[in-house]
Amino acid sequence: MEQTLYEAPNFTLLDNDGNGHSLQDYNGKWIVLYFYPKDDSPGCTIEACSLRDVHYDIINLGAEIVGISRDNASSHNHFKSKNHLSFTLLTDADHKVMDLYGAWNEDGFGWAKVLRKTFIINPEGQVVKVYEHVTPLGHGNQVVEDLKKLING
Repeated sequence: MEQTLYEAPNFTLLDNDGNGHSLQDYNGKWIVLYFYPKDDSPGCTIEACSLRDVHYDIINLGAEIVGISRDNASSHNHFKSKNHLSFTLLTDADHKVMDLYGAWNEDGFGWAKVLRKTFIINPEGQVVKVYEHVTPLGHGNQVVEDLKKLING
């Protein structure tokens, strides 16, 4: 497997309960960090449920899932409850973290959007895998297979 290897940009964002989460909080763990456009939209729901369905496989591999969108805490709470999501969702309302990770796109004509991207970050805080154009359906299984390869050499 071809690996991307660079230092993951640090960040601090709030979760749906108002608790701060920093990349440094996950030192020593594998992280599946995914950016998505909007809670409750069809594609984002499919992607989140795909990750939900493999959440325990990801935990058993020693990894955590963290999702980031521009949605607020109330929206995240509803989205998590409705879809039985047990992983962390963070709010990046001003898209600063999305900018750092290349998950925010402005086209120069007044249109801007969140790009659906996923990053696997190793325990040393390095990005080792980037999914540039995520297909929501089956994404969770793809992440589990890649995590297994990355962790097991």
